[in-house]
Amino acid sequence: MTKEQFIDLVSKEQESLRRFLCMLCRGDSAVADDIAQEALLKAYLSCTSFEGRSKFSTWLFRIAYNCFYDERKRHHSCTELLSSDELWTLPPVFSDFDADASFRNQRLYMAIDSLPEKERAVVLLFYMEGKSVKEIASITGMPPVTVRSHLFRARKHLKTSLLRDNI
Repeated sequence: MTKEQFIDLVSKEQESLRRFLCMLCRGDSAVADDIAQEALLKAYLSCTSFEGRSKFSTWLFRIAYNCFYDERKRHHSCTELLSSDELWTLPPVFSDFDADASFRNQRLYMAIDSLPEKERAVVLLFYMEGKSVKEIASITGMPPVTVRSHLFRARKHLKTSLLRDNI
């Protein structure tokens, strides 16, 4: 893979990669950016090992996911909860951005944030990044059946949380 090919592929994935990391880091964009930068550097340094057995995005997200866990082990900075005010700064999920949608965004982000870490990761990859179960399994290192199980439990937890909060 040439430098130009790598840059082209990364430019297509960097926004979704940053969004995924930002949500994993519970809105801490500075930490997410640091992790993204580390992941991109690692990917660049090992791009010759990319064999094309999976999508480039799957390979890149796997590196970033591993970097997230490395960072978490080092600093535990991604485990702190955000205040309600900080949640308002997260990017909107809904296209119509009015007061009601803002409230739904906040409650949705809070519900996602309350999920156990692995459930949160698979939900973000599946629904926000459009990754398949097979790709998520490759990114997270979980068997596909475990990914499906986490998705099932996450949907159940989100439904309970959002219904409890009347969304």
